[in-house]
Amino acid sequence: MTSTAPVPLIGKTALPVLFSDDVLRQFLDAAAVEYAFITPEEPRPCFGVLLGVVAEDALLVTDIAFGRNVRGTDPAARAEFADTIVPRFGSAYENEVRAWWLAPADLLRITRAADARGLDVLGSIHLHPDWHRLGPECERGRPLSERPTPMDSYVFRSTGWPLNVVCYLERRHGGFYYTLAAWDGDCSSLPLRVHTPAGKEIA
Repeated sequence: MTSTAPVPLIGKTALPVLFSDDVLRQFLDAAAVEYAFITPEEPRPCFGVLLGVVAEDALLVTDIAFGRNVRGTDPAARAEFADTIVPRFGSAYENEVRAWWLAPADLLRITRAADARGLDVLGSIHLHPDWHRLGPECERGRPLSERPTPMDSYVFRSTGWPLNVVCYLERRHGGFYYTLAAWDGDCSSLPLRVHTPAGKEIA
């Protein structure tokens, strides 16, 4: 089962996204590895598929799956970037390391495995690094954030997934800091709440 329907509503309010802390940890661990290899020539991406269920009162994100990036090798990906994405969003996307294209075989594998466990493919999560610090001089005045870029908006609408999470990650004063935001297929903001592990005191 791959969920491609619009996000259900409570009245006129979009369902909140209840996000597993374990899923977040897994993604941040993977993102930190990729971040370590980012150079001005290689804006390494990180992408995961979010799995879970659509409940009556929330989108429950319980699992994450990773696949291969075939942006530079898949003929369909190369054609999409050359014919549509680069002309529309700029020459920066000629860099085959900049964006992500999930291997179709991996998406099929992930979808079948999720279906076998009674889960839906809800959408994706991807990394936005502090590219204005790590990238070339021309990127200094164009900081990324947890908000979708025009390219992200195009992808969100193209996939039809009801959930798209952007994770902004930066390294400052010796540590990593992040911000998360969730968006539906039309790039409207969704309420996002990360699970607190049992037993943790909340002030």
